[in-house]
Amino acid sequence: MPRSKTIRKAVLPVAGFGTRVLPATKAIPKEMLPVFDRPAIDYVVAEAREAGIEHIVFVTGRNKGAIEDYFDHAFELEHSLQAKGKTAILAEVEAARLPAGTSSFVRQQAPNGLGHAVWCARDVVGDEPFAVLLPDVLIMGQPGCLKQMVDAYETVGGNLIAVDPVAPEQVSSFGVIAPDGVADGPLTRMKGMVEKPKREEAPSLLRITGRYILQPAIFDKLAAQKPGAGGEIQLTDAMAALMAEEAFHAFQFSGRSYDCGDKIGYLAATVAFALNNPALSAEARQTLQTALNEAATSRS
Repeated sequence: MPRSKTIRKAVLPVAGFGTRVLPATKAIPKEMLPVFDRPAIDYVVAEAREAGIEHIVFVTGRNKGAIEDYFDHAFELEHSLQAKGKTAILAEVEAARLPAGTSSFVRQQAPNGLGHAVWCARDVVGDEPFAVLLPDVLIMGQPGCLKQMVDAYETVGGNLIAVDPVAPEQVSSFGVIAPDGVADGPLTRMKGMVEKPKREEAPSLLRITGRYILQPAIFDKLAAQKPGAGGEIQLTDAMAALMAEEAFHAFQFSGRSYDCGDKIGYLAATVAFALNNPALSAEARQTLQTALNEAATSRS
């Protein structure tokens, strides 16, 4: 089925407390924690922009002003770098700036769940399909995960959910999709989702990974959605309701995901992005190897 409309807007829910990485997030938004040389949120926004997203809706909460400042014009800093001739770092700082009129910030006044956060963006998104990117999840791929999904959407339309394989012994820790038929390349028609199934009851080994393309009908489902797990409005519940009316496909992207909302996942992301940095990968590798050698020596 051809696409109904171009994916122009993306919603980034950034109101969460980051409790899994406390105390680091006590005074700093979790999205602003650095992953090697830039905040985690920078990678997610870059992924959205690579996919052709024209407008990003940040759903924020209290004490998240640093996110808005990061993507704004830093007059004093940029002037100082220019005056000192630090043109290389100035170019990096300027690259993080979002062009005027291409971002919106809406508030989620209470922690009522991911579904409620997405619903808060309804007036900015309007009546068109849109993407959702969870900022806890960084995905390293070439091209980026959302770009791969947008390309697939141009063929099948409907609603897409990014998935990646999970080991059988770990499936009970994730939400997985229930396929409706066999895969067609990276796409699998869906008939449902199961949250943290027992290994022997899992309908698949494809976990939901934090990237979505959704039709605007999801907003009506969210508006009518009763609180689910944790007493919150769950996006998965609304998607399950919409699945009875519209097509959903799971999209198995090419790349690797990192859960930066988890301390070890955050460490893994930092190491991976350091080793993938074109300018500093060699030094990063040597530094990590030295640290491992020193740790091994100290234990012996």
